[in-house]
Amino acid sequence: MSTVDNAQLRDRIASDRLIAILRGTDVDATVAAARTLIAAGITTLEVTLTLADAEEAIAQIVSDAPDEALVGAGTVLTERDVDRAVAAGAQFMVTPTLTASVDYAIAQGIGVLPGVFTPTEIQRGMDLGSAAVKLFPASVLGAGFIQAVRDPLPDVRIIPVGGVSLESIPTFLAAGAFGFGIGGTLVGDAAGPGGDLAALATRAGAYRAVIDEHSPHERKHSL
Repeated sequence: MSTVDNAQLRDRIASDRLIAILRGTDVDATVAAARTLIAAGITTLEVTLTLADAEEAIAQIVSDAPDEALVGAGTVLTERDVDRAVAAGAQFMVTPTLTASVDYAIAQGIGVLPGVFTPTEIQRGMDLGSAAVKLFPASVLGAGFIQAVRDPLPDVRIIPVGGVSLESIPTFLAAGAFGFGIGGTLVGDAAGPGGDLAALATRAGAYRAVIDEHSPHERKHSL
């Protein structure tokens, strides 16, 4: 699998709407959780570099993932992080802030979702050419913030991350959310030793169903 550019990543999120965030504590458990998510129909994944040996997890996931899967790296802070993530097989980057890694990834033709919090940062992230911006932590600002920002900036593509629940998804979509990055409320304990993969599969099905039901466009993979 090769990296995707910002146009490809934008189109993928417009179709899929959901990125599962795997902030694991164990490589084997993270790989198993990724396989469970893919089998449940969630095929856009982010593996955070906070995991020790994250490159190994990314490489394993990519090596046996189906063609429709898209595997990215998260918590990408530096240019070196971009390089090592790509070397492991990551296809796109996610950052917590507008770090130097954002400009670097874009210069390399790699799709990126930079973390933002204010309207100024949202506009800056879009001006850089990113596929979309990651509003983090979204639970602090809520869906009303997205709706308010999109009044003067209707073309911005905002992905709420942090505290998004199954119940809040319809409200966020109605406010104009472009997609979602969902970690703990979806993955639970599954990316750690002894995690419950059956419970993860059940949650994954529920998240996939509610997003498909409330999204404004029919879901269709573009990659």
